[in-house]
Amino acid sequence: MARILIVDDSPTETYAFQGMLEKHGHEVLTADNGADGVALARQELPDIVLMDIVMPGLNGFQATRQLTKGADTAHIPVVIVTTKDQETDRVWGRRQGASGYLVKPVSEEQLSSTVDAVLAGKAQD
Repeated sequence: MARILIVDDSPTETYAFQGMLEKHGHEVLTADNGADGVALARQELPDIVLMDIVMPGLNGFQATRQLTKGADTAHIPVVIVTTKDQETDRVWGRRQGASGYLVKPVSEEQLSSTVDAVLAGKAQD
């Protein structure tokens, strides 16, 4: 299936998402902060990135912007996965180039359908 990079500073969230995605046959890469996530995305060129927002150092909005505006990574869709549930956060995420936006907690069905839709070229909210 797809190679998916999870960028999240919560080991618990990362573990849960990794389990859900691997169950559906995806290969999972992980990074626990925005800077490492951007570096790993540039190195590995995953099919999709799942990006938390609230992280130390480079936050998810900044990392998303770097990936979606970078010449080598602009083709990689980024789905923001966060606890931030305000409309302004969704709008800001879109302005950074995100292809989707999920609010935690995320069910396996939500995650799987969003990943499939984004990989098929359809933006998700």
